Amino acid sequence: MKALGMIEVYTLSTAVCVADICAKTADIKVIAFDRNRPKDPSAPPLVMQVKIEGNIAAVRAAIAAGRAYAESKGKYIVSHIIANPGEGVEKMAYLLDFNKDKYNKKLPKSFIEEE
Repeated sequence: MKALGMIEVYTLSTAVCVADICAKTADIKVIAFDRNRPKDPSAPPLVMQVKIEGNIAAVRAAIAAGRAYAESKGKYIVSHIIANPGEGVEKMAYLLDFNKDKYNKKLPKSFIEEE
């Protein structure tokens, strides 16, 4: 993995749109969608994170485009890019993917065997 990009937004539909915009903006691969339901009753009911990978320039461009879209809808929370992620980070990127059994069937065998 050359670079890992993460963008956190409110709602599943916003996450899907962000992933689509990221994929259309640059040569990246959408690798996971994570979800989090905050326990705080005053917080929004669903927080989604879109994770992408690619070369650092492509990931930066894709995250910027996804962020602009989410901000325009008032659904942006935070984003971060890790260039040249360290050992073990790739496994963490896939760890909480909400559809890992169906969407990411091509996980490295070492990830699948450890589950």
